[in-house]
Amino acid sequence: MTLEQAMAALTALADPARALDMRAYHKIDRPYLGVAVPHIEGLVRDWRAGASIEGRVALARGLWNSGVHEAMVAAAKLLTQARIRPDDTAVWDLIAGWVPGFQGWAVADHAAKAGERRLVADPARLDTVEGWTRDPNMWTRRAALVMTLPWAHLNHPKPGDLDVRERVLGWAAGFVADRDWFIQKAVAWWLRDLSKHDATRARAWLAAHGPGLKAFARKEAARHLAD
Repeated sequence: MTLEQAMAALTALADPARALDMRAYHKIDRPYLGVAVPHIEGLVRDWRAGASIEGRVALARGLWNSGVHEAMVAAAKLLTQARIRPDDTAVWDLIAGWVPGFQGWAVADHAAKAGERRLVADPARLDTVEGWTRDPNMWTRRAALVMTLPWAHLNHPKPGDLDVRERVLGWAAGFVADRDWFIQKAVAWWLRDLSKHDATRARAWLAAHGPGLKAFARKEAARHLAD
């Protein structure tokens, strides 16, 4: 599958009226085709079949660099896979290279789904993620929490997983003073999800840091703890 063929397949599904609605909704100045995510996923399944990792990385790079919303979503979907063999640095390096350019939640969250699988495969990559917590781009800072959500979802974490969980909770504590709505929401999201699997730790974090959160974030983080 060449980049030209992939873009032609996406363009063939274009819906101009939907594209206008998407542009108004996302408020990001980039081209939109008006293609729904399930249709993108259907195309990507065909593109991935039999493709080498090298080929998928090359196609994903081209799709992302096109700047077209649906192509960027497709790029992330191409690399979203729990097990990649060989899991060398090419896939992770490409995803991590996208993060500083994040502009909004929609495309960023699709990329985060691809990135979280590479982090679970090799937690040493969290050293890179930690650098994002200090980035001037709010969407990059937010990605550090969104991409590490798998560690909030563990019912029976191993010692190494607990170390990662505490590391991310430390980042979350550092974000309490960040008053951006999306950062506060991401902190609340992480704590809310953690509370379903480790209510004791979530309560302890909120007791120590919750008063500094915005009211909506504090309420959201504790939503499942009131039950």
